[in-house]
Amino acid sequence: MSTAPAEPEWTIRRLLEWTKPFFERKGLDEPRLAAEILLANALGCARLELYTRFDRIPSADQLASFRGFVNRAADHVPIAYLVGFKEFYSLEFEVTPDVLVPRPETEMLVERSLELIAAKSTPAAFLEIGTGSGCIAVATCKNAPGARFVATDVSPESLGVASRNAETHGVSDRINLVECAGLDLPKEAISEGGFDVLVSNPPYIAESEVADLPRNVKDHEPHIALHDGADGLSFYRMFAEGAPRLLMPTGTVLIEIGESQAAAVAAIFNDSGQFSPARIWRDAVGGHERVMAFDRTG
Repeated sequence: MSTAPAEPEWTIRRLLEWTKPFFERKGLDEPRLAAEILLANALGCARLELYTRFDRIPSADQLASFRGFVNRAADHVPIAYLVGFKEFYSLEFEVTPDVLVPRPETEMLVERSLELIAAKSTPAAFLEIGTGSGCIAVATCKNAPGARFVATDVSPESLGVASRNAETHGVSDRINLVECAGLDLPKEAISEGGFDVLVSNPPYIAESEVADLPRNVKDHEPHIALHDGADGLSFYRMFAEGAPRLLMPTGTVLIEIGESQAAAVAAIFNDSGQFSPARIWRDAVGGHERVMAFDRTG
């Protein structure tokens, strides 16, 4: 009497080999990486350690944890929310559904900020509008010991996440977190003489474009940090009009923009008559115009 062949054990190798095509069918970005991050988190090990443990069979509890992750990821919950962290500028940041998931293209704001700091002979004072997880302020301060930030957000929950990230990376003494909307800072938060740089990755998606966003974004990330409820340009108008009263005479506005907004944003700042023509940098992801800088003109 013949017997059916035994079901193969769910080794780490087999779990990854099954999950990658499953995520591909579900339309997830970077399906292999997503599977590795989730499995490493379920096992409580570093992702690279998976490759030295391919034949290991996870425990029943670890398998249950991983399967729970996989089911939620298949429903397009961002991987960063599932595991509670995201790498940004080679640092690990806590993230929750209260904040945007940090993106690689936003690292350009840190790179440009560090260049502005290097060009100064005195410590730089930054104002960040919409700090979210605090990734821009924390990464900049971590790489520039003289930098100081006033980092604002309208969400107290976001500020809580940013505070924990600043503490984790040892820069909380140089980041003043302030709850406020737009440029309505309390007087005591304004740097004496003004700020050297206003930096921001503001909500720049037009309300009409929200329905076309990927499910992991539109269904799970905070809309208040994604769109302005209008044409996606509201914050740039606010910065062009109001930033000069907060900046030093030689100050700079450094901003992230949507991939088709460069001409419109440049026109907003040019029409204000208070800034020099834009400097523009393209991202490495799609070659899109992504970061702009405007220097105050006196």
